Amino acid sequence: MNKTADYGLTVIVPVYNEEDNMQALEERLGAWLPTSPVKACVLFVDDGSSDASLYRIKEICSRQPDFLYIAFARNCGLSAAIKAGIDAAESEYVGYIDADLQTDPQDFNLLIPHLKEHELVMGIRANRKDTAWKRFQSKFANGFRRMMTGDKATDTGCPLKVMRTANARRVPFVKGMHRFLPALFGLQGCSVKEMPVRHYPRVAGVSKFSMSNRLIGPLQDCFAFRWMRSRWFNYEIAEKS
Repeated sequence: MNKTADYGLTVIVPVYNEEDNMQALEERLGAWLPTSPVKACVLFVDDGSSDASLYRIKEICSRQPDFLYIAFARNCGLSAAIKAGIDAAESEYVGYIDADLQTDPQDFNLLIPHLKEHELVMGIRANRKDTAWKRFQSKFANGFRRMMTGDKATDTGCPLKVMRTANARRVPFVKGMHRFLPALFGLQGCSVKEMPVRHYPRVAGVSKFSMSNRLIGPLQDCFAFRWMRSRWFNYEIAEKS
């Protein structure tokens, strides 16, 4: 039995070599769950970690009934981890937060109420605590993406999002496509809303992003999205037997 069916929201937490963050994740997510506007659970997706992350995840899930996990046989990347979580979730809504805790789980409570009117609600990192170089890369990449996709989203890299599971499952995930969620939801005719959320410096573990996957990769992916957009179609069933 898939336990996520017992919840209204499944929060996906991709984990790759984050053993030093696991205690804080348990504490912060555990403190947020009772305050959530909808009954929520946490689904860790271990992305083939080579450290003790999976061991820590299993420990957490053994003592926390609202924490679940799946584990990859090998490292597949962030987009694959998010996609696996979406595929596994049977709740009406799914959310997403990074394991580095640079965003606050409590800010899900700012996003969730807007799911009544919007299929995707995402954070905008206010007062970002990253280096000037990282902020420049993100600003440039976001500007180029908006020009190429027309999605008007301010900060697609913000790792705090909630969405309707049915629409999330229609997104054709390939490597890097997690950055294009607003545009991909837009292709379905969905409504997208952004809300400012808090941002913090990383205090444990090591960032998995570099210039190649923060800047160069996303620029290349814009061309892949434009190709996909030219071939996208929607359909609506009028009748069935």
